[in-house]
Amino acid sequence: MNVYELTRALVDIESISEDEAEVGDYLLDYLGRLASGTGGAVEKIEAEAGSGVRRRANVLAVWGEPRVTLSTHMDTVPPFFPSREDDEFIWGRGSCDAKGIIAAMIAAAEKLLNDGIRNFGLLFVVGEERNSAGAAAAARTPRGSRFLVNGEPTENRLALASKGTLRLELTARGRMAHSAYPELGESAIEKLLDALAAIRRVPLPTDELLGASTLNIGTISGGRAPNVIPDSAKAELLVRLVGSPVPVREAFTRAAGSNAELKEVLYIPAVRFATVDSLPTTVVSYTTDVPVFAGSWGEPLLLGPGSIHVAHTLDERISKRELTQAVTIYADVVKRLLTRTH
Repeated sequence: MNVYELTRALVDIESISEDEAEVGDYLLDYLGRLASGTGGAVEKIEAEAGSGVRRRANVLAVWGEPRVTLSTHMDTVPPFFPSREDDEFIWGRGSCDAKGIIAAMIAAAEKLLNDGIRNFGLLFVVGEERNSAGAAAAARTPRGSRFLVNGEPTENRLALASKGTLRLELTARGRMAHSAYPELGESAIEKLLDALAAIRRVPLPTDELLGASTLNIGTISGGRAPNVIPDSAKAELLVRLVGSPVPVREAFTRAAGSNAELKEVLYIPAVRFATVDSLPTTVVSYTTDVPVFAGSWGEPLLLGPGSIHVAHTLDERISKRELTQAVTIYADVVKRLLTRTH
């Protein structure tokens, strides 16, 4: 298949997080056929599955000793919708994030093999959109790779850095009462709103390279009925971090005061990436699997076709021009990294 055909074939396999088994089997078969004729080897790396989750696994293909590994994720966000194409784009869930990237990496591998290049690998993982279960499994089974080229939509520019993530839960407690007699109760929702208002006034850290940290109040829930004073309320917050989480946690806790309790759910640090001379660069605000790999597969780089601005949307698509360019870029990056001595 050419890179467009492979992108569409992958997009048409539904693989929402925790349901990646079918696309994993497809890639295992596809790469197995490629490896069988080129002296490569393909295997599964089992990932932990939660309660009610089908068994799933990463797919690893290597040629020689993998000093450079091209890697991205197989899973997508919901909802699933199949592929279509026009003269300029391939559309569909995962076309940009990250099945077009998988196709470009495989096409780059074929190009490298045709040029007689070995000592590289392809690693496609599960669970990136939810909990990075695949990256965690891969981190426990490193194969000696010195460089990890992680694929995410960067419009084919090398990312210099990515922001971190701090996910928090804010919970307020109150006392139920009949809404006709509010003085007999204590509204958890009002306390939560006061805490959120104070948190929104907290100045967030900035960084010369990454810019400003940002706060998103993602969900708010609480209460029982319009005629009942609410006894509980909760909000979920996510901060895109540019530095240490400590001052943010402390400032938010002070702002919430006695109105609500703050709990940390997840922290992923900001990352600085390796670069390759002469390639255009960018900075991204999203997080990736890279911190979970924790250097186990080598020094990380971040690079891929597509725009993050259309990922996770109903207009998700990837430029055919960028896909074609990515094949050449990935192959060139692998060649250049293989020649590095430090």
